[in-house]
Amino acid sequence: MSDTVRLIAWVRGTVQGVGFRWFTRARALELGLRGAAVNLADGRVQVTAEGPRERCEALLEWLRGPDTPGVVTGVTEMWGEPSGGPEGFAMR
Repeated sequence: MSDTVRLIAWVRGTVQGVGFRWFTRARALELGLRGAAVNLADGRVQVTAEGPRERCEALLEWLRGPDTPGVVTGVTEMWGEPSGGPEGFAMR
């Protein structure tokens, strides 16, 4: 599918210990995406999502929006080709 993409987003702010990964997983599954949300040692959360570009863009918009738990001070994104990882959305 040519419109299938891979989004990697690094989310900065107060995003650990506030349910951020759980809500990100719920939103990604609502959008029909697969991937993972992972706490990083430096306090960021890395979100990797694969699926149709417009759905990944919707997740990115949500990550940058006011409805996320905690306080997001910035999001850095990178787009690429999907790797075809496992189904579902993991939290690590």
